[in-house]
Amino acid sequence: MTGHLYIVAAPSGAGKTTLVSLLLKSDSGIRLSVSSTTRAPRPGEIEGREYHFVDVQSFIEMVSRGEFLEWAEVHGNYYGTSKQWIEKQIAGGGDVLLEIDWQGAQQVRKIFPEAIGIFILPPSLAVLKERLSGRGTDSRETISRRIAAARDEMRHVDEFDYVIINDDLQQALGNLLSIVGATRLQYKTQRQRHSALFATLL
Repeated sequence: MTGHLYIVAAPSGAGKTTLVSLLLKSDSGIRLSVSSTTRAPRPGEIEGREYHFVDVQSFIEMVSRGEFLEWAEVHGNYYGTSKQWIEKQIAGGGDVLLEIDWQGAQQVRKIFPEAIGIFILPPSLAVLKERLSGRGTDSRETISRRIAAARDEMRHVDEFDYVIINDDLQQALGNLLSIVGATRLQYKTQRQRHSALFATLL
């Protein structure tokens, strides 16, 4: 029995982290893959919960050992996903969620072509700028750079299976839960997870 691999990507400020957090609270059957990163922890972030925080040299050594399923440089920092952990979870029937960018998604699909891609869009550029400014942690120059990067990231939306426009948070969460629920009802999944029932009925 194999599990599902969900890829959730979005430009910075689209609300991806909030949506993923709410999804994980709503569905205990999904495990979040905790990535390694070289960026500094933000206020409130805890080692091993949001990320595994490592220095650049350690990250490069992990890359050379082939430990990452995918890795990328984003806004001057490195991010990577553990290959061994993901493979173990999927093989054991577990559903795993990756919160990564479009570059990482491209790398993951080479190994897991059946991965389910979900892209989160903001309702407008104005709202995106407002959300980024509302964090209060980034300079004006950083915000402008992130908006420019967001426009480039959003051009890759057509590489994903599903698109959620995060205008209303609860509605967006409902959409995300619907996608997860629908994939679990696919014939292949149901046949695997209820093999005894299928054998009896058919």
